[in-house]
Amino acid sequence: MIKYVTLNPISKTGTDNFSAQYELVPELADADIALVRSAAMHELELPQQLLAVARAGAGVNNIPLEKCAEQGIVVFNTPGANANGVKELVLAGMLLAARDISGGVAWAQENKDDPDIAKTAEKQKKAFAGTEIAGKKLGVIGLGAIGVRVANAASDLDMDVYGYDPYISVRAAWSLSQRVHHVTAIEEICRECDYITIHVPLMESTKKMISRECIALMKPTAVVLNYARDLLVDEEAIVEALAAGKLHRYMTDFANPTTIGKPGVITTPHLGASTEESEDNCAAMAVRELRDFVENGNIVNSVNYPDVSMGGCETAERIVLLHKNIAGAISKFSTLFGDAGINIANMMNKGKGDYAVTLIDNDSKAPEDVIKALSELDFVRRVRTI
Repeated sequence: MIKYVTLNPISKTGTDNFSAQYELVPELADADIALVRSAAMHELELPQQLLAVARAGAGVNNIPLEKCAEQGIVVFNTPGANANGVKELVLAGMLLAARDISGGVAWAQENKDDPDIAKTAEKQKKAFAGTEIAGKKLGVIGLGAIGVRVANAASDLDMDVYGYDPYISVRAAWSLSQRVHHVTAIEEICRECDYITIHVPLMESTKKMISRECIALMKPTAVVLNYARDLLVDEEAIVEALAAGKLHRYMTDFANPTTIGKPGVITTPHLGASTEESEDNCAAMAVRELRDFVENGNIVNSVNYPDVSMGGCETAERIVLLHKNIAGAISKFSTLFGDAGINIANMMNKGKGDYAVTLIDNDSKAPEDVIKALSELDFVRRVRTI
């Protein structure tokens, strides 16, 4: 029986896909696998038997990736599963910034008891007038699953779209509309665009990617949209620019003391991926990833180990080795199997940074002393047999 824990409420659309061989337990200490959304895991004690953590979402800054890798715990995320929900909120953010819809709604509510509301509205509506987004320039920083969707949708709305991503994947490039202009410098987007939206993962190298210097290049009529992570933007510089009339709007999905309530800032309470459909999609993908790893040893969409897949095991046994990415590892594994007279039917090895995964399908089951010898290699972090 495989025991799983949910550290946050997880959609039953996902958890209902666990088979009868999986049992829900209340505590992480008892779990073999874990599902998480926003719960902070950095201070949690990770039990020795924990095999994997799946984040029902894209960002994984709430999970100690290096600590997990060192303990042989594979961390998954669900890229693209919530992309449509975020895309729609970005489009809504552009419309809210272009036209003072929020102000108009507030005015209507405040004047609901006016018996001449229809006439009064005709006189007041100019105060909430704005511009259309068609024909405006949109700069998309980061062309992953969300950024591509935003760029394509904006292009379909007759916006002039510019995309910046020096690390764009082949899949994203194929999905991107041919009408999107590719630019090679973020400064060009900051100078030229009326709307600027960021969709990159939060890493040390991307903190304050929209920097004070970038903000200084923007038009005073420009709108910055941040539905990714607040730390990607120098928000202190944003607030200063808004107060000085050097920026028009800052649309953010992250309520914090720096920006909340400041003039020119429109904040939503982290709604980007909070649609019913996004939560269902993320949960379903997370469960698929966990089951494929537990039952087949395959790794798809890991953030701390490389992706590796050999389908289902069709031999006597599959051995999953999570280890440091060092020279000579495969030779040591092969020697142990060869000395034991075990024929390797199939093997796959992938490395990613400091860590690697090796899947080995054997024609006969390895004896316990071979498994023990594998686990005692100083560069091996975990050995599993399937």
